[in-house]
Amino acid sequence: MKYNLFRSLAAFVAIITLLGVFCAMPVYAESTDDVTVLFTHDLHSHLLPSAKEEGGTFGGYARLMTVINEQKAKDPDAILVDGGDFSMGSLFQTAYTTSAIELRMMGAMGYDVTTFGNHEFDYLPKGLIAMLNAAKASGEYTPAIVDANYLPPKNQEGQSTDVWEALENYGVKDYVLIERGGVYFVVFGIFGVDSDACAPNSGMVLEDAAAIAQQTLDAAVAECEQTYGVHPVVICLSHSGTDNGKGEDYALAEAVNGIDLIVSGHTHTTLKQAIEVNGTYIVSAGEYGKYLGVVRFSRDDGGDVSLSEYELIPIDENVAEDAQVAALVESFKQNVETDYLSQYGVGFDEVLVHNTYRFDSVKEVYATQHESTLANIFSDAYKTAVEKALGVEIDVALTAAGVVRESLPVGDITTSDVFNAASLGVGTEGELIAVYITGRDLMNALEVDASVQPLMRSAQLFFSGVEYSFNTNRMIFNKVDRAMLRRNDGSLEKIDPDRMYRIVTGMYCGQMLGAVESTSMGLLTITPRDENGNPIAVEDLVNYVVRDENGVPVKEWYAIASYLKEMGGNMDDKYAQTDGRKVVYSSMNPTDLLRNANKFTYILLAVIAVLLLVIVLVVRAIVRKIRRRRAGT
Repeated sequence: MKYNLFRSLAAFVAIITLLGVFCAMPVYAESTDDVTVLFTHDLHSHLLPSAKEEGGTFGGYARLMTVINEQKAKDPDAILVDGGDFSMGSLFQTAYTTSAIELRMMGAMGYDVTTFGNHEFDYLPKGLIAMLNAAKASGEYTPAIVDANYLPPKNQEGQSTDVWEALENYGVKDYVLIERGGVYFVVFGIFGVDSDACAPNSGMVLEDAAAIAQQTLDAAVAECEQTYGVHPVVICLSHSGTDNGKGEDYALAEAVNGIDLIVSGHTHTTLKQAIEVNGTYIVSAGEYGKYLGVVRFSRDDGGDVSLSEYELIPIDENVAEDAQVAALVESFKQNVETDYLSQYGVGFDEVLVHNTYRFDSVKEVYATQHESTLANIFSDAYKTAVEKALGVEIDVALTAAGVVRESLPVGDITTSDVFNAASLGVGTEGELIAVYITGRDLMNALEVDASVQPLMRSAQLFFSGVEYSFNTNRMIFNKVDRAMLRRNDGSLEKIDPDRMYRIVTGMYCGQMLGAVESTSMGLLTITPRDENGNPIAVEDLVNYVVRDENGVPVKEWYAIASYLKEMGGNMDDKYAQTDGRKVVYSSMNPTDLLRNANKFTYILLAVIAVLLLVIVLVVRAIVRKIRRRRAGT
């Protein structure tokens, strides 16, 4: 009896002790093997499917919705997030400031959270303000926006600026907490260094990504644990990117502890396998809705996660369209035709020309230094449109690889196709500007194409009105060995370094040309000037937008659309092949290396000569010393 009583008391004490231990421990949500995150990034207003180079189509929000619904049928508690650049890339962007189509579409599709990409700032701070306020005023559900390290400055009194007010009105936060099926998620947003460089007129202040990420993460996790007694799954929506498996988001994962998942946008990367760094998984699903990314985590009772499944589901012609989203896209298309395209006298799906030639893909435009028939169409169209608007011959027109967003398809080319290809702009839909530069600066622009492209592929330039060649083996900043103006009648004319030449380009490209001096460390300059030769500040380029006879700004996309439409139904056969306006070659022949040498080559030759002289003198001194020693013995 005593023994049994003793055992009973011992058991009672043990139970009480265990209860005390359990009560002292945090209460975590019930463990699950199916924590699901669905993601996209870099959608770029591509509500409609895009053409594949090999045939067929990909993307489209109605198809994407079908796959999202299928995944949510498997896991109703899945969250849906986006890594930024949800705007800028199709005709739907023309309603960005007035209707906020992109955010409203994402809301209709059930997105929980997104972040800003650099292209959300293309319409300048006032455009961002208008878009956020339009989204809020719609009264519709729209996704939360998280942004921890890319925010406006405050004035000296510490009061909110107009941008701050718009952010607060929409409800933009550093992070959000989301609960699904007993699992809590922390989602925060980070903006990258290169993204900031691609948004020079954003008006925002970039703070250190790693430091702010750690600070934000720690605060969010602490709030979740203190409020709900659970450790959350931590997701970073980063518009920074990866590059061949490395890049800014790789560095972010290395530097910050506690991130479970980085959805990596900006670089349009497609990661078929997740990258694991410092306990963090980095994922990317490509651009324009090519794929829906699916991440499934297993969680233990302590809240730690491990990747159990990672999949990129293709969004292509094999996926049926969701009828409700398809109808919503169609209604927005009608809005664009009525509110925007009607003033240009063209329709959304109007066929401009039939094309039988295959043009470069965007990747091919970037890949190598070469003449591109696709880019030739762009620059020729700019030159033609401005000559028509101003009634005078323009000396040179140019575009850059970085503004070619899509190729032109084989078959019928529509207004929508052209806009998608030339959708990039700053504060506008790519308005054309006409300024003057000296012949010396024109040569510098050719040298940017020849020398800077290997360091910055988006800087490859394509010209109309110039014929030139360069040797890739020559001294940097002296690779161009021949350059002439090519007039409209086909005649060639020597470039006078001291003469002023009128040049046409898009606003975005024009602003980037003004930064050549800083990016080349002062070795090259391209200074936009007025007709009197006075330098034009970058912020004043807006005053040099070209306008037609009715005072309407000439836009890049419309210049191309008009140029194609005037071909009479079929693509001009001069674009069946290149015409020799840019010749790229590699040669070690001394004549080719020294032809038309400039100061950079002469400096190199002088340095080589000095080095050779030093070597000769040192060798002679050593030989004399050896001889003296021998003579002394």
